[in-house]
Amino acid sequence: CLASQTETCRFDTVTSGTYFVMVLGYTAYTSTTLVATYVAPHQGDGGTPGANLSVHLSLGIPDDSRTDVAWSEHYLSVKPQYVISYNGSRKTPNWVSWELNMAWLGDAPRKDSFRTDSSLPPEIPQARVSDYRNNDGGYDRGHMCPSHDRTATADDNASTFLLSNVVPQASNLNQGPWAQLENYEVTLAKAGKQLFIISGGLYDNPARTIGTGVAVPLSTFRVTVVLDAPGQTAADVHETSRVIAVVIPNDDARVAATADWKAFRTTVRDIEAQTGFNFLSDVAPNIQDAVETRVDND
Repeated sequence: CLASQTETCRFDTVTSGTYFVMVLGYTAYTSTTLVATYVAPHQGDGGTPGANLSVHLSLGIPDDSRTDVAWSEHYLSVKPQYVISYNGSRKTPNWVSWELNMAWLGDAPRKDSFRTDSSLPPEIPQARVSDYRNNDGGYDRGHMCPSHDRTATADDNASTFLLSNVVPQASNLNQGPWAQLENYEVTLAKAGKQLFIISGGLYDNPARTIGTGVAVPLSTFRVTVVLDAPGQTAADVHETSRVIAVVIPNDDARVAATADWKAFRTTVRDIEAQTGFNFLSDVAPNIQDAVETRVDND
């Protein structure tokens, strides 16, 4: 076990009783302390479903993030354009969730105004623009909620350039299959579909960093639920609803810029197993079982 290592054990169904944590030492050791903290499961602040907090959380809140500065590794930032669970230790988002339909699309130009997020509490560390300049590895500033998903107004577009919405992404990934999938999702929205999207990174422990400790994901994930019409929400997800889940390595040596995003499709359950998140948590459990265990093949 590494010094100050943090492990998370998730119990989806909790019953009364006694629980034990066993620590196995491979070699003799002394002066070690095990600190356990229990967090009661809830859906956002006050136990409300995701839609009560934001339209961008209409399908549920993936984890226990909250608007409390004490939760600096899971700080919930609800913005008009998207919602973030921010991790001050990594200086990147755990996840970003947003709605996409025709109402969010227009003619606003790309702002390219990368900057820190002034809405986050000052006590929570953030990435800086300089962290991405001439960084070791040549990583791009990879949007989670993309610029071209927010073109209805100039303010909407500018919001996507907050560094709280950014992770270091390998150029081949960012400009290749990731961009392909983003463009495909815009095509679906323009065709009249309602999309709910959530994306983030998968990290090593300890994670590689650039700049002043900005964590570099090993891979980036994306879960996209495609519904038939704007305004539809969790109650409209059914057993045959299309759900696209991808995990793409964040490494130019493993991903070509010409790679097809479809080659990286997986199940939602696979991403949940790697992250500990519970996607589509406000969707009926039997529907979750159907759509989260199926690999998209459209």
